[in-house]
Amino acid sequence: MKIEVVQAWPGRCERVVLDLPTGSCVGDALRESGMGTEQALPDGIAAVAVFGVVADLQVTLQEGDRVELLRPLLIDPKQARRRRAKAADAAR
Repeated sequence: MKIEVVQAWPGRCERVVLDLPTGSCVGDALRESGMGTEQALPDGIAAVAVFGVVADLQVTLQEGDRVELLRPLLIDPKQARRRRAKAADAAR
């Protein structure tokens, strides 16, 4: 089955398409892609998701799934929105 493993940084993206056997899990995809191991996430990665839904390394994959390596948030999204709203109010 075809699986895509993606990791993105500001300004660049790394993408690997794999052909894995049926019944493979997220950990298998990470190992085969060279972006991690079956038991642990690579340094600098906060979580793994399948199509944007946070997943465990043992989650079984389906044909066409996209495994995403997620970086940690630099700021709480609610706090970032408050800052933008405050800046917009000050600019008026």
